Amino acid sequence: MNAMQKNILIITALILFFTANLCAEQQTAKYIEEDCEVNIIFNDAFTPGNPNFVRMRIETPKNIKGSQEFNKSAVLRLILNDKSVEKCSFYKPLKSIPYKNKKYQATELMAATAGSPWYGKGNYSLKITFTFAENQEREIILPLTYTPRKWNEEILYLDEVNTAIKTDNSKQRQQQIEKLNEILYTQNTEDVFSCEKYICPTTSSRYTAWFGDRRTYKYSNGKSSTSLHYGNDYGIPEGSIVRACAKGKVVLAEWRNSTGWSIVIEHLPGLYSLYYHLSEMKVKEGDMVNQNQEIALSGKTGLATGPHLHWEMRLNGNAVMPEFFFENYSFEDIEY
Repeated sequence: MNAMQKNILIITALILFFTANLCAEQQTAKYIEEDCEVNIIFNDAFTPGNPNFVRMRIETPKNIKGSQEFNKSAVLRLILNDKSVEKCSFYKPLKSIPYKNKKYQATELMAATAGSPWYGKGNYSLKITFTFAENQEREIILPLTYTPRKWNEEILYLDEVNTAIKTDNSKQRQQQIEKLNEILYTQNTEDVFSCEKYICPTTSSRYTAWFGDRRTYKYSNGKSSTSLHYGNDYGIPEGSIVRACAKGKVVLAEWRNSTGWSIVIEHLPGLYSLYYHLSEMKVKEGDMVNQNQEIALSGKTGLATGPHLHWEMRLNGNAVMPEFFFENYSFEDIEY
């Protein structure tokens, strides 16, 4: 029997059970083979701009060779119309769901794809692949239901100063963009700092712009451009306290031409929070911060039409809706 025939047999041998759990978007799935059982919790609605988190536990007999090696090879992919559009590695969560079967051993992993806010209608699914037991690759497909999202549209009129910032194509700005992108596309599976619900970094509830806004910039020279707004803007007085939304590591704290004084915090592999247009920073690169810790004061530095805090979340490089993390996104304290 060749490798392709083996792979087909492995896939067709899987048994899948779906059950609703707590809400329509949260599902559990179970896959059973002779040498392992895989239990999964995931959110099955694909909404542009929302992450899709997957938490899985693989149970294997203790005498199976290499049964713990799958955590090094487990990969999650977002599939759009049969094409892989995003890939990330699994990592171990901070807190595992209790497991009591003494005859088997279990390893628990978690991963998430971002789902760019640019994505539109299509056929979406999640594909899990992992290898263990004589290097046999296993494949699991989790179907997703597409849920559309309506985006706001706004027009911003820029004065000469902000027009110059927005249209700045200098080498310095390009280097700043490249540095930030290198950080945001980094997935270090050892950097697991927080799986708890997030908090808003400001006590203000006055939004001046929303995640996903379709923006048209009107320049002082009569020209214009369009772009997507990647975070939430809160209209707060200059000097207001800005707090860390969750525990993590400060990976950037510096001046940027377009975003002024800026802070980026890593929370999970590939998951970062960003805080822009600050007037003062209270942390430096390399610092560990706790949830609710004061990290900065708000301002209007960089490209800003007035005092505000821009708060943004990035997952695997893609902007995602910050409010998504106010809920139990990591499925902690939920049974498989």
